Amino acid sequence: MSGIIFDIKRFAIHDGPGIRTSIFFKGCPLSCWWCHNPESCALGIQHVDFDFKGSRIIGKKMSSKELLKEIEKDRDFFEESGGGVTFTGGEPLLQSDFLQEVAALLKGADYHLALDTTAYASPQVFSKSVELMDLVLFDIKHMNEAKHFEYTGVSNKPIFKNLEYLIENDKPIHIRFPMIPGFNDDVIHLKLMTDYLKSLKKIERIHLLPYHKIAAGKYEKLGIENKMNGIEEPSENMIQEVKNYFLSRGFDVRIG
Repeated sequence: MSGIIFDIKRFAIHDGPGIRTSIFFKGCPLSCWWCHNPESCALGIQHVDFDFKGSRIIGKKMSSKELLKEIEKDRDFFEESGGGVTFTGGEPLLQSDFLQEVAALLKGADYHLALDTTAYASPQVFSKSVELMDLVLFDIKHMNEAKHFEYTGVSNKPIFKNLEYLIENDKPIHIRFPMIPGFNDDVIHLKLMTDYLKSLKKIERIHLLPYHKIAAGKYEKLGIENKMNGIEEPSENMIQEVKNYFLSRGFDVRIG
C-alpha cells in the first residue's frame, strides 16, 4: 500500500520520548486559521512556484516498505535514546489504511510509536488506528463547538468522543494545546478546558504550543489566505501566565 508523505524529520526531540523520526502525512480535514504547515492541508501532491528559487513538489508517494526502509536508518538512535517514530502531519488519520499498515510493520520490529493527531475521525477509524500506538499526542483547540467550527471548520464533538475512548482504554495521552491569542487563551476557556480534563482523571501532561508567525511566507507562496494577519505572537509573560494556570490545576506542563 502507498501513501503521500510531505516530510520526514529526523532527530526530533519534542514529539514523544527519546530521539524520534517524525513522519509527516499529507492532508488534513481541518482548516485551522493558525496552521503552521499549510502545505500539508491538501491531500494530493502539489507543484508550487517559488519564484527565483524555482518550483517545489510538496508530497511524495511512498509505499509502506519504502517508508519502513527510511525509518530503519535511525534504529540505532532509537535504541540508544528510548525513542521511536511519531506520525504527524497534516492529519495521519486521513490516510488511515496506510497509517495502520505502516504502524503494524513498525510494531512488528518493536518500535515505539506515537500519533500526533487532531483526532477528527470516525470512532471506527480512530480506534483501529490507535490500537498499535504507545502514545497519543492529542490536540485540544477549543471547548466551545461553535468557536471550534469557526476557527477550524469542523465540530469538536467527534474529537472529545475519541479522547474519551482513549481514557476508557488506558492509552497514554499527552494533550497538545495551541495557545492562540484572542481565541483560547482567556481564563474562562482555560477553566472550562482544565475542568474537563480533570474530570477524565487520567490526563497528566499538557504541551503548550504558543502561536507563532513562522508560516506567514508559506501562505503567500501557496496562494492561501492568511487569516492570522495582524495577530501578534503571545509575549513571554502571556505564555508564562497560561503555563502557571495549568500548573496550578495540577498538570505537568511543557512549552513547545
